[in-house]
Amino acid sequence: MRIAHLGHAAVLVETAGARVLIDPGNLSSDWHGLTDLDAVLVTHGHPDHLDPERLPALLGANPSARVLLEPSVLQQVQSGDLPPLGEAAALAPEEQTAVGDLLITAVGGQHAVIHRDIPRIGNVGFVLRSEGEPTFFHPGDSYETAPGGVDIVAVPAYGPWGALKETVDWVRAVGALEGFPIHDELLNDRGRGLISGRVDAMTGTRVVDLRGGHVHEF
Repeated sequence: MRIAHLGHAAVLVETAGARVLIDPGNLSSDWHGLTDLDAVLVTHGHPDHLDPERLPALLGANPSARVLLEPSVLQQVQSGDLPPLGEAAALAPEEQTAVGDLLITAVGGQHAVIHRDIPRIGNVGFVLRSEGEPTFFHPGDSYETAPGGVDIVAVPAYGPWGALKETVDWVRAVGALEGFPIHDELLNDRGRGLISGRVDAMTGTRVVDLRGGHVHEF
C-alpha cells in the first residue's frame, strides 16, 4: 500500500488495483490536478475536508471516479447547499463497498464535539482493506471509534475539537503499527513536532512523517 499525505486531511491511497483520495479540503492544494482516481471519499462536510470550489473540477478530471460521501453531505448536495458532485452516493456507518481491490467500510457516525453550543454533524471514518495489503484507517474528525485490525492510522494532530491527551489515548486504542499526522495545517513546525513526538513516545504506534506529498510504501 502506497500512501501520500497531500496536506491537512487529504490522503491518497494506492494499491495494486485502486487509487483513492480521501478528504480533499480547502486547506491543501497538493491534490489539485490528480488524475486516474478510482474513488473520492469524504468523511464529513466541513470545507477543510470537502472543498466546494475545487472538488467539482477534480471530479471533472476523473469522470469515472466514484464519489462516496458521509450521508448528510449527500443530502447537502441533493438540496443544492453543495455543488453537484457527479454520481455521488452515501456510505453510512457500518456499510461497505468495493473499489478495485479495496474493501471500504464506513465507521463512526458523528463529528467530535467542538463546543456544547455548536451542533454536531455527521462524520464517518473509512477503513480500507485489501488482501495482502495493510489495513488503513482515516477517522475524519473523531476519536470516538477505534476499529480493530488496523495497521496504519491517519492521526488528526490538532483541531478545535481535540487535545493531546485524547489523541494519545485514541492512538493507543486503535493499536496500529504505524501512523502519520494529518489535520495539521493549523500547527507550525514546532507544534507538529511536539504532537508527533508525544504520540511516537507514548503509544505503540511508530509515527512516520509524510509531509510534502511524498509517497510512502507501507
